[in-house]
Amino acid sequence: MLVIRIMTEMVCVPAAALLLYAALHDLASRTVPNWLPVSLFGLGIILRLLDHSLLTGLLVFGLTFAALYGLWLLRAVGGGDVKLWAAATLLIPPLPQPQLDFLAGVVVLGGGLALLYLGLGLLLPKAGVQPRVPPQAGLLRRAARIEIRRISRRAPLPYALAISASALMSLLPLTFRP
Repeated sequence: MLVIRIMTEMVCVPAAALLLYAALHDLASRTVPNWLPVSLFGLGIILRLLDHSLLTGLLVFGLTFAALYGLWLLRAVGGGDVKLWAAATLLIPPLPQPQLDFLAGVVVLGGGLALLYLGLGLLLPKAGVQPRVPPQAGLLRRAARIEIRRISRRAPLPYALAISASALMSLLPLTFRP
C-alpha cells in the first residue's frame, strides 16, 4: 500500500507541474500545446493503473471528451481546452464525488474568470486606445499590457487557468495526504 501511495505521489508531482505550465502557456498565448494533454493522459493512465480503475477512468475520459467536443462544435470552448479538460479527468479518481468536485471547480473558476474579464473590459479603454509601455519595461508590465489589449478586444479567455486550478485542487489531497 505504501508503494502505491509513493508511486501515486511521484505521478501527481509532474502532473501538477504540467497543469501549471498549461495554465501559464494559455495565459501567454491562448493555446495549449498538444503534447501537454497527451502527457497528462499518459500520467492519468498510470494513476488509473495504480488504483485499478483504468476502464472506469477511460469511460469518464471518453464521456467528458464527447461532451466537450460538442461544446467545441458550438464554439463554446477551444480545442486545447477540450483536450486538457478531458485529459485532466483521467488524473482524478473516477468516482462520482471527486469528478463532480472537479467539474464544479472548473465551472465556478471559469465563471469567475469570465466575470473578471467582463468587469475589466468595462473598466479598460477600448481597443483603439492603449497605454504605452516602453520596451525596457519589465516582463510583468509588458504581459499586463498585452492582457489589457486582449481584454479590451474581447479575446478568448485563458480557460486552461480554470481547468488547471480545479485539477490541482483535486490532485493536492492525493499528493499530500497524511
